[in-house]
Amino acid sequence: MNRRIADLVQNTYTDLVHQTFDFPQKDFNVENGYLKFNGVDLKYLIEKYGTPLKISYLPKIGSQIKQAKDMFANAIKKHKYEGQYYYCYCTKSSHFSFVVEEALKHGIHLETSFAYDIEIINKLYEKRKITKDIHIICNGYKQKSYTSRIAKLLNTGFKNVVPILDNKDELLAYKKSVKVPFKLGIRVAAEEEPTFPFYTSRLGIRAKDILEFYVDNIEGYEDKFQLKMLHIFLNKGIKDDIYYWSELNKVVNLYCQLKKICPELDSINIGGGFPIKHSLGFDYDYQFMINEIVGVIKSACKKAKVPMPNIFTEFGSYTVGESMAHIYSVIGEKVQNDRECWYMIDSSFITTLPDTWGIGEKFLMLPINKWENPYQRVVLGGITCDSHDYYDSEEHINEVFLPKLNGESAEPLYVGFFHTGAYQDQISGYGGIKHCMIPSPKHVILEHDKNGKLIDWVYAKEQTAQSMLKLLGYIK
Repeated sequence: MNRRIADLVQNTYTDLVHQTFDFPQKDFNVENGYLKFNGVDLKYLIEKYGTPLKISYLPKIGSQIKQAKDMFANAIKKHKYEGQYYYCYCTKSSHFSFVVEEALKHGIHLETSFAYDIEIINKLYEKRKITKDIHIICNGYKQKSYTSRIAKLLNTGFKNVVPILDNKDELLAYKKSVKVPFKLGIRVAAEEEPTFPFYTSRLGIRAKDILEFYVDNIEGYEDKFQLKMLHIFLNKGIKDDIYYWSELNKVVNLYCQLKKICPELDSINIGGGFPIKHSLGFDYDYQFMINEIVGVIKSACKKAKVPMPNIFTEFGSYTVGESMAHIYSVIGEKVQNDRECWYMIDSSFITTLPDTWGIGEKFLMLPINKWENPYQRVVLGGITCDSHDYYDSEEHINEVFLPKLNGESAEPLYVGFFHTGAYQDQISGYGGIKHCMIPSPKHVILEHDKNGKLIDWVYAKEQTAQSMLKLLGYIK
């Protein structure tokens, strides 16, 4: 028995992964003892650029878009669905030009959420990355700075800009400032899931008020504006559970009711919410969910004897999330008691992966090297002085296991957090002042050049002390 225990203790990290998951996988494999991400040689990047390091692998964006478009095409064909499908990217997931411009190469449309997004639209048009035919879905609770910019787009010929009304008063702003006929959408306030502290979303107009609002404020003004879209988004995402199907059915039934008195209405926007892979054990049947969504909408419309709507989605995390990785070095080991072994990284989770402490998000975490070493349970610690700067659980096993460091090895252990491309930079802020003045890591872009060769280049160097001192007023 003691010998068997000793054998188990000596199992390598490779053994652990192969015993727990199907591995290698499409996006991850190990060659010559080093992890590869989408076929990218991470060892080469670490040796060239050092750590901490952020990498953005742009080809993943296109493959995600293609996958979704193909699956909706399959579902539309299967159900003989009569509406069209439109893929929108929500810019708030990642506003970077290299992300948005990469997505636009694949025939997508855009969704905005704040006034300054419209400035991005203007720049994209100036650079001829978009035309005035593109669909732009404008969400959010809108201040005058936002509605005035939307009005300017409409007045200058962006004919498919659709402001989504978040409240009843918003329409007044467009009545005053838009000089051409335009399209409207209404966001339906969803009932929150039972575990949420609020009963109804703060976003949108209550479903029971929408019919009356349409009759009183939109019907009869078709020569000036037309209601074209109903919009819904659920915080928990697109999940195969009673809550999701119940809320989707409410919106589809409302569409059917409105369609009978509003012939111009022709689209349902189901928002975003496709999950991304945050564990090697990730199991989500995208095609099944899309088939069911298309089937539910068709069935309700056939029953109500109304035309089937176009379907819009606003995928953000799904579009860009799996394109990025953060790579750190383990710079020290601290054994604080008989149960907890700390691996200290050369950066901070609070400043680079804020979702890990803000909402308890779990990212796909794997070592880059030392796969043949024995493993142990560890807690990963950042280098800020904040007690919350740690990462101690993974989604699939609730514990973090990593290879042992094996003393004074010349090469440190490198740890990668993958599929980190959505929201992390938007939440933590890009550049600027970070907690404890921890610098933002170097950011490297990976993309194909005109000849199809994969190239890497530095988008942003590691933040310097001088740049932060200038922001803080110490340097004029």
